[in-house]
Amino acid sequence: MEYIVTWLVDTIGRLGYMGIIALMFLESSFFPFPSEVVIPPAGYLASKGDMNIWLVIICGIFGSLLGALFNYVLALWLGRPLLIRYGKYLFLPQERFLKVDNFFISHGEISTFVCRLIPGIRQYISFPAGLARMNLIRFCLYTSLGAGIWVIVLAYIGFIVGNNMELVKQYSRHATLALIACITVVVFFYIRRYIKNNRHEVISK
Repeated sequence: MEYIVTWLVDTIGRLGYMGIIALMFLESSFFPFPSEVVIPPAGYLASKGDMNIWLVIICGIFGSLLGALFNYVLALWLGRPLLIRYGKYLFLPQERFLKVDNFFISHGEISTFVCRLIPGIRQYISFPAGLARMNLIRFCLYTSLGAGIWVIVLAYIGFIVGNNMELVKQYSRHATLALIACITVVVFFYIRRYIKNNRHEVISK
């Protein structure tokens, strides 16, 4: 890991902001490495005055959005026709697929936003969004909001602790737990409001 971090610091130092965009595109799409080894080194370079912290954050968000859009388009063009045709062989018959589809149409915004903050899930939430043909502007907005929070957290961790990977992992773990606690509260109030609105609709009918 120390070798990887050193390589990333050197790579980002050479490629600059385009390096951040490229690496975050890979992280957000299909390449299996965590954003914790991309943004904190850039934050470290910003603390030395070699980069601008705000441009680091903007490039990190932009790269994450590009990677998410890649998965979204892939699911939109290839995933839906294949699932409709062969889903029954994957224990996802068309009826169940349509239920999942309808769920994401109704709750796509909160699902996209929340899942962008959860490790191990953030890269894959774009696939159901593409399958459900979620409104592209809303997809970009909520993806950027979720990714933005995580990028800001990581950038300032790197800015504060430098290239000490042990501290980066420790601070990232604490930040993840705090975000999951916040997510739990947000989801609770979202479900509460959703149930309340449904009750009002039933009463009005």
